Amino acid sequence: MELKVNIRPETPSDIEVISQVTKAAFEDHPISRHTEHYIVQALRNTNALTLSLVAEVDGQVVGHIAFSPVTISDSTPNWYGIGPVSVLPQFQRRGIGKSLIQEGLSMIKRAGGAGCVLVGDPIYYGRFGFRNIAALIHEGVPQEVFLGLPFDERIPRGSVVFHEGFRATE
Repeated sequence: MELKVNIRPETPSDIEVISQVTKAAFEDHPISRHTEHYIVQALRNTNALTLSLVAEVDGQVVGHIAFSPVTISDSTPNWYGIGPVSVLPQFQRRGIGKSLIQEGLSMIKRAGGAGCVLVGDPIYYGRFGFRNIAALIHEGVPQEVFLGLPFDERIPRGSVVFHEGFRATE
């Protein structure tokens, strides 16, 4: 049965449920440090949450995606990091994450974004056009899971640094 999913920008009343959804989504994730909900809050607290979308099913928030600016050592502007992407476990593998990613990418591109990067599964994110870009590196992350998606033919070169909020641990 197909779910009717509504993707919309977060509102102040969503903040606590976003934290709960994010905690639940990563609770059993094998490579999580269980800090993802702190990351979202740190991005929000520093006004670095460029785009924050929720997915609703029957009025219940069941998913969330965050976009924040990244810095590239060659000074290429308007690139964004994606993450975390969270979907409640009982709603995973039903197209909700896909819907969040597609809508978020579309909105970032329309707002003048030049591209996005993330750390993730190359098979999953490859279906959205993400790929390993040899010219882009993220220190401390295996190159095969650091993926980029340029929105045009311009490919930046250098080290990518995610917002300091990604170091949040509480």
